[in-house]
Amino acid sequence: MTDPNERDEQEVHIPHNIEIPTQLPLLPVRDIVVFPYMVLPLFVGREMSIKAIEAALAGNRMIFLATQKALDVESPSPDDIHTIGTVGIIMRMLKLPDERIKILVQGLVKGKIIKYIQTDPYFSVRIERLVDTQPTASPLEAEAVMRTVKEQIERLVSLGKAMIPDVMVVIENLEDPGRLADMVASNLGLKVDVTQSVLEVLDPIQRLRRVSEILAKEIDVLSMQQKIQAQAKGEMDKTQREYFLREQLKAIQKELGESDERTEEIAEFRKRIADANMPEKVLKEAEKQLKRLEKMHPDTAESATVRTYLEWMVELPWSKRSKDNLDLKAAAKVLNEDHYDLEKVKERILEYLAVRKLKEKMKGPILCFVGPPGVGKTSLGKSIARALGREFVRISLGGVRDEAEIRGHRRTYVGALPGRIIQGLKQAGTANPVFMLDEVDKVGMDFRGDPSAALLEVLDPEQNSSFTDHYLGVPFDLSEVMFITTSNLIDPILPALRDRMEIIEIPGYTEEEKVGIAQKYLIPRQLEEHGITNQHVQITEPAIRKIISHYTREAGVRNLEREIANIMRKVAKKVAEGKGRGFVVDAANLHKYLGVPKHVPEAELEKDEVGVATGLAWTETGGDVLHIEATVMKGKGQLTLTGHLGDVMKESAQAALSYVRSREKTLHLTPDMFTKQDLHIHVPAGAIPKDGPSAGITMATAIASALAGIPVRRDLAMTGEITLRGRVLPVGGLKEKILAAKRARLTTVILPRRNKKDLEEIPKHLLKGIRILFVDTMDQVIKIALHRKPQGAPKPKPTPASGKAAAPPVGPTEKRRRERNGAPELPAML
Repeated sequence: MTDPNERDEQEVHIPHNIEIPTQLPLLPVRDIVVFPYMVLPLFVGREMSIKAIEAALAGNRMIFLATQKALDVESPSPDDIHTIGTVGIIMRMLKLPDERIKILVQGLVKGKIIKYIQTDPYFSVRIERLVDTQPTASPLEAEAVMRTVKEQIERLVSLGKAMIPDVMVVIENLEDPGRLADMVASNLGLKVDVTQSVLEVLDPIQRLRRVSEILAKEIDVLSMQQKIQAQAKGEMDKTQREYFLREQLKAIQKELGESDERTEEIAEFRKRIADANMPEKVLKEAEKQLKRLEKMHPDTAESATVRTYLEWMVELPWSKRSKDNLDLKAAAKVLNEDHYDLEKVKERILEYLAVRKLKEKMKGPILCFVGPPGVGKTSLGKSIARALGREFVRISLGGVRDEAEIRGHRRTYVGALPGRIIQGLKQAGTANPVFMLDEVDKVGMDFRGDPSAALLEVLDPEQNSSFTDHYLGVPFDLSEVMFITTSNLIDPILPALRDRMEIIEIPGYTEEEKVGIAQKYLIPRQLEEHGITNQHVQITEPAIRKIISHYTREAGVRNLEREIANIMRKVAKKVAEGKGRGFVVDAANLHKYLGVPKHVPEAELEKDEVGVATGLAWTETGGDVLHIEATVMKGKGQLTLTGHLGDVMKESAQAALSYVRSREKTLHLTPDMFTKQDLHIHVPAGAIPKDGPSAGITMATAIASALAGIPVRRDLAMTGEITLRGRVLPVGGLKEKILAAKRARLTTVILPRRNKKDLEEIPKHLLKGIRILFVDTMDQVIKIALHRKPQGAPKPKPTPASGKAAAPPVGPTEKRRRERNGAPELPAML
């Protein structure tokens, strides 16, 4: 072998009429197809290829060159190599420093592999020489095809295809169609499979036609490429031309003293900033940003950001205020027109107007309407805005989790915007609108901050005069805005936020109030929405009451309005079909319009029962009546609680049982009752979750009744929290509970004495027909609830001798039997 550092080059003279042996070493080549008469350098690095070259150099320097089917195969097998290739002769060989070999080969003739004689350490194959067949076409046709190919080559070169000038000269002078096809195909730089397909065609004319098809496709591709480049260049030239023209126009306008669009935009911003009458600090920031905009190129992204910021600044109502309507009578009329009852809320609004009339500069109140769904909290805000003559803005906070929704995004973020407060003020166009923040109890929080905490600055009268939105970066005075928030519950509201608001509770409506709302508001509105009038349908008052009691169960009137709309739709359908008019909907035919009743009111107790006490409960949809049941059975003193009760209610039951056990002597109970009998307390309906301490005295009464065997008054309901010592503590939701007692036709209600002050908030007409008893201790409750003797108590039988009742031995069981039958007197505490 030759030393790699030696640069040995040997020239070989190729004689004419060279004889081709039938067995040759094989050199698989990648990414190129070798044609006859083609001279090209090859770099060889694979071990088997190097050995094949060495074998060729050791013999007649001939080697068979065949192309691999796949370029990425490093060690090809016979199946990976095309069978048709070219016999070549190695003209020069040079060993490179990196152990590779560079050879210069010339193609001689085409050949076909007949058989692989050996595959190791290099491929050796038996070949068959392939000779071009006689052309099937006429000489005239051959000449036409050759001219076409030569013209196509010239067209390709004119379209930018790189071809070596010497090759062009050779192509121009070639007269053999087969050699012309081989020369063109080998110099076009085509894909391997396309070039191989040309090599395998033995008919010269057919081969040349194949090359012509390839050239036509290449011409189409280059033409499209040139067209695309021309378009791109034309657009680029147009943009450059327009830029230079604009610059020239600016220079001309500057010489003539005329302004361009940008100068007009800056001048307009300056005028709008002056007209906005901004506070001094805000004005400085706006002018600073305007100067930045002047210095920027109009097409930069930063320019668009500053322009958007200035748009917000000039469109905000820094000094625009609507004039308040200070006519108290007109405001009261508007409030009464829009809403039934709600006297407490209306009085608060009129008080605000009165103070506003006497004192021009005053801070807007922060009101929070708390009440169940459907009682008119949101619509009340619109009425307040109409009564004051102010703009109304409402945003819903339900589900808001991002602090930036309130305070805005910083301008460094892409797509930054002010928060909803500033957006609402821009929408209102005045600095003193009525601003309603709906569903403030449903604000969430996550990794993006706590929106409730962000509201502290907005709703604090001491801070909101300088509320700073992150986007604006300057303070905005919110002190004249009248903020109204709404909430279904107080507890979920952040305590610090709750402290900044004036809580106004809007309880659920009574049946009478719902009837009034339906007659005055809901029915007229639904008549108008369904295109019918009073002449088409009339809904009687008993029908309305039946809808309220049997088809809806709610504190508000949303479902009531839906049911009325249901009736209106059915009437409208009959009217549209021409089936008459003047329909009257009453309690008797209501089911024809609304179907079977959805809710059946709780049946009242038919008689006084042992172990059943009636309690009053508060729910989000109003008040409800609970018949708490207690029963005694043989056991080991266990207490069982059922009815889907919460932890607080279970603890109240434990406290109630402990109280009753502490009163065993006064209730004439034997101590072994609590160790030999089990007590089961059940609160219907079992599927509805219940919790809270207000059923404490009811459970204690039921337990005392069950253990003592004394019935509880069926016309009596009660509510109150119990302590271990028997004290009765105050509870909430009195209005709803009293309403529930009225619906259940109960005549007496026991309330904690400390709740007496709360009756002042309840309208007097609700208390008609109900006797309210106030208690301090559980002893008083039992005295009231268990004071009756059972009906039908048997009279004592006289003895034959004396005519007096016999006195048999009295054991604990007999004593309890007598107490149940009314024989002994009730305990003194009763």
